[in-house]
Amino acid sequence: MKILLAPDKFKGSLTARQVSQAMANGIQRFDASIETVLHPMADGGEGSLEVLEQLLKPERITLEVPDPLFRPVRASYLWKDQRAYVEMAQASGLELLAPAERNCLYTTTLGTGSLMADALDRGATELYLFIGGSATNDAGLGVARALGYRFLDEDNQEIEPIGKELVRLAAIDTSQLRYDFSQVKVYVVCDVQNVLYGPAGAAYVYGPQKGADAAALRVLDDGLRQVSRVVQADLGITLNNLAGGGAAGGVGAGAVAFLGAEILPGTDTLMQITQFYEQLAEVDLIMTGEGKLDEQTLHGKLVQGVVQAGRQRGIPVAAICGTCTVDKALLYEAGLRQVAEVLPRCKTLQEAMTQAGPVVEELAYEIIKTFRSVGT
Repeated sequence: MKILLAPDKFKGSLTARQVSQAMANGIQRFDASIETVLHPMADGGEGSLEVLEQLLKPERITLEVPDPLFRPVRASYLWKDQRAYVEMAQASGLELLAPAERNCLYTTTLGTGSLMADALDRGATELYLFIGGSATNDAGLGVARALGYRFLDEDNQEIEPIGKELVRLAAIDTSQLRYDFSQVKVYVVCDVQNVLYGPAGAAYVYGPQKGADAAALRVLDDGLRQVSRVVQADLGITLNNLAGGGAAGGVGAGAVAFLGAEILPGTDTLMQITQFYEQLAEVDLIMTGEGKLDEQTLHGKLVQGVVQAGRQRGIPVAAICGTCTVDKALLYEAGLRQVAEVLPRCKTLQEAMTQAGPVVEELAYEIIKTFRSVGT
């Protein structure tokens, strides 16, 4: 019997690798003859670099770049075969800021752009940008500034690449652009479909979790609209209805406008890069999971992608999660064979966070025991 273990991380508790190892421990405890293939996964957001590093064995390049508040921070990207893999959370992530520091009126993606510039200086011909977990709402102006773009106000003065300054944007200067993006393939990897501005845009949907109050949200949304107008006027590119354009505070749209990027779905792209589909040969069961199964699980998240892959090949899929807030009947209807939760096995959330590893191991043991007993 062969089981593929392909979970996402349990955020704040276990990495994807740790989850898959705990699953393997439970399965091996039930029957040591079962072959387990560890293939930790991500959906294109935070944790993507860790997964890629384990599976691709690339070079990790670390340098000092600006954090979201322009302070120096050590950040890394991955490098292999002239391909660079950059994760926004490394240099521009929300987790880099203390709760009191989080205000996306004042944060920038300049550090992420600095990582990309280093990769381009090394001769990258393909660049993957994973854009989950950002602290910013600058429409990617910080990224573009690091690559040579200049953003000017009505007085021809350069504006800071931060959220509150977007409303002052009047012109885009490409005269100092350092790279020819017609010679580089840039891919933005994300798992959301939000447009750049409006009720379903970057500011109103994600701004509150980045420290923006009601007044700030209006300023940020107005700024994103202004960026869209100036990009249309100066570059001839339409951003207003771009699916995924609102991802990561508008970096999706900015990357399309300034870098000629293509937006790719997170889960499927990670599956392609890590050769997930090739791992399915002769697999009898796939075990996946993530920290929380919720309504979003059914709309483009990793677990849905794994279920679809299994269904296409007639392979049953079981999931282990920290907690489940969606009707499990919907998950079974979507194709999951079994769903098991960590939280009900613990007295408190804190216990669930700290004891997730042993509980996941026990749940994996129970899932394989049930799977064996019923034969499907």
